[in-house]
Amino acid sequence: MQSTFFGLNIGQTGLYAYKAALDTTAHNIANTETEGYTRQVMGQKAGKAIKMNNTYGMAGAGVDVTGVVQLRDEYFDIKYWKNNLMLGEYATKSHYMNELQNYFNEINLEGFTTTFNYMHDSLLELQKNPSSETVRTQVINYAKSLTEYFNSMSYNLKSIQKECNFEIRNKIDQINSTAQQIAALTKQINTLEVGGAAANDLRDQRALLVDELSEIANISVTEKVVGQGVGVTSYVVKIDNQILVDTESYNQLKVVPREKTVNQNDAEGLYDVVWSNGQTFDLGSATLGGTLKALYEIRDGNNNKNFTGLGSVSEGSTIAVVEHTNVNDEADLNIPREGIVTIGNRDYEYDGFQVSRNNGNFIYIFNLKEPAAVTSLNTEARIGRSIDYKGIPYYMEQMNKFIRTYTKQFNEIHRTGEDLNGNPGEDFFTATDKVSGREYVWGPYASSPDYATYNFNIFDSRTGPYYTAVPDGQPLYASYYHMTAENFTVNSSLLSNPSLLAAARDVVIGIENNDIIDDLFALKTDKSMFAEGEPGSFMQTLVANIGIDTMKADNFSKSQENIIMTITNQRLSISGVDMDEEAMNLVRFQNAYNLSAKVISVMDEIYERLIIYMGA
Repeated sequence: MQSTFFGLNIGQTGLYAYKAALDTTAHNIANTETEGYTRQVMGQKAGKAIKMNNTYGMAGAGVDVTGVVQLRDEYFDIKYWKNNLMLGEYATKSHYMNELQNYFNEINLEGFTTTFNYMHDSLLELQKNPSSETVRTQVINYAKSLTEYFNSMSYNLKSIQKECNFEIRNKIDQINSTAQQIAALTKQINTLEVGGAAANDLRDQRALLVDELSEIANISVTEKVVGQGVGVTSYVVKIDNQILVDTESYNQLKVVPREKTVNQNDAEGLYDVVWSNGQTFDLGSATLGGTLKALYEIRDGNNNKNFTGLGSVSEGSTIAVVEHTNVNDEADLNIPREGIVTIGNRDYEYDGFQVSRNNGNFIYIFNLKEPAAVTSLNTEARIGRSIDYKGIPYYMEQMNKFIRTYTKQFNEIHRTGEDLNGNPGEDFFTATDKVSGREYVWGPYASSPDYATYNFNIFDSRTGPYYTAVPDGQPLYASYYHMTAENFTVNSSLLSNPSLLAAARDVVIGIENNDIIDDLFALKTDKSMFAEGEPGSFMQTLVANIGIDTMKADNFSKSQENIIMTITNQRLSISGVDMDEEAMNLVRFQNAYNLSAKVISVMDEIYERLIIYMGA
């Protein structure tokens, strides 16, 4: 049976309920511009009715507040994360591909094309006056400008590679920091909610961190209630299907500089990523996605052209042989001089290698630093891994291919000539050894005593057991494998003495003979040198590929931005704060509050009359 003053209690529940509703509305309005804030609403229901010993049965007991809840749809969260992952990948690729394109645009503007044409134009002038020291100097200087262009491109591309590498470290640091914050917030949330409260604002902070994480790599979130009605949840965040956060605990990633390069042209100290317990975190995972995937592909992408073949190694042996490879030309060989070769899924560290030509095929012999633990015969062998993207290594390899192919033919023609003093022509283009600073010689000249005994079908890495100290004054023989865009240069002898430039095959005929110059000039239009046609066409094709990849990244990035904007609007339609709606709620709840106060006022008058007049 209800109390005599039961009506006051009903009015009181209304006052408390609509005061809470007004506070919730005010909180929404105050956070209209707060990033990641989710609109909150107060839940209410009719109070538990009281059984009456009267004909009308049950009496209403006012209103109960069931709690303040967030309006959030998990479907749109998952949709946002998936598309934000794609946006992170393509936006990053767009940024770095545009940077690459800006460097390679010099080919069309004032870089390669201009310098290459100037060099051949000077050769044309030398045809007219082969004995002119001035024109000879001009040819050599333009050739030097061409080598400096490639040196500069190598430096710029390595700078981008280092920049990507630095960004990978930054993103790993961000993942670790975010994981730590998510775990700390989850602990606070469970501490509050175990007592029956709703930690809505803390949940917003945690959700915002997950949103930021979704741009970096593929994530998934699972939240489950632990126990029955205790207010504690298990909150698990996985990154690429590996646990990053498990409620109040979290795992950490770390970057480890590579001890051995994967590619001849790579910058030193590129990072691999591992978990703090030493387990590998695969940056090349097909499901990784996001900014991390883009940075990895730009930094390491080789267009699926890593070194592969069939390898054989015997247990206890320090020699591994790899045959039937996909690289049978020095111009295409870009494996590191010292590195890791994988044979039969086992990694072997090598400190040098030797290559022999056999009917157009290369046979590789790797000297292993440790004896092999097992025997593997004719099993899959590789160096590095296949990465289906045209990143820095791919473009570095293409530049190497150009300079090795072009300069080899240029040098071979120049060697067949004679300088102004009647001496055999030397190598026109060469490369500098990193360690000694000396210039390589691409095998003995025909006039050299070494020519008869030198085996042109064998070359090596010049490291480990294949290293031989060469005294100063003796030629430093090497293969064109050792020529890269980084160390490409003009023979210093020609730079100091232009008369050494060979313009004719036989100066006895006359110093104005220019048949060598004719052949050198003809290389500019030689369509047999590259599959793409003339040398200039090779470089133009390279630039076109960069343009296509850049445009694709730009288009996908813009498309994903539009998709994200649409999904964000869909999320906001549910969880966002609408000022007009909140203003209407203020009026609604104010009126309800005033009416509840009126109920108490009316009840007060009733009870006053009841007590005073009945007491009289």
